[in-house]
Amino acid sequence: MRHKPRILFFSTGDSARSQMAEGFTRELAGDEIVAVSTAVQSASADPLAGQVMNEVRVDISAQRPKQVADALKEHFSYVVMVCDASQEKFPVWPFCRNIIRWSVIDPERVDGNGENKREAFRSVRNEIRRKVQEMLRQILPRIQEGLECR
Repeated sequence: MRHKPRILFFSTGDSARSQMAEGFTRELAGDEIVAVSTAVQSASADPLAGQVMNEVRVDISAQRPKQVADALKEHFSYVVMVCDASQEKFPVWPFCRNIIRWSVIDPERVDGNGENKREAFRSVRNEIRRKVQEMLRQILPRIQEGLECR
């Protein structure tokens, strides 16, 4: 029986970015990968995250991010840190060889409300979709060839 690689999307802010990444991974990779998300500041994502994901027909409403303490006890083939490199510090993941760092702004920190805030979430959503697509183009062939670690 083949083990599916597990990817943890980790955010140092709230879980909007990590849940968007988890949602796109589930949508694009199907059952080839187990995607999980977590966040330091808040496990609950801003409702705008779900709304802008629904605009592209990706439903993240049933996703529940793991608590950081629980995520640290599990093995992941990849840890993707979804952080704003200019504002946040990347944590250390000593037990994972495949660390990916994405510098994605936190849409929660964008000033404004209403449509301005919604546009910030859309921009972040689109950037995360591109990054997930790029990542999957690199790792899915390795998984399908049986070269990927558990």
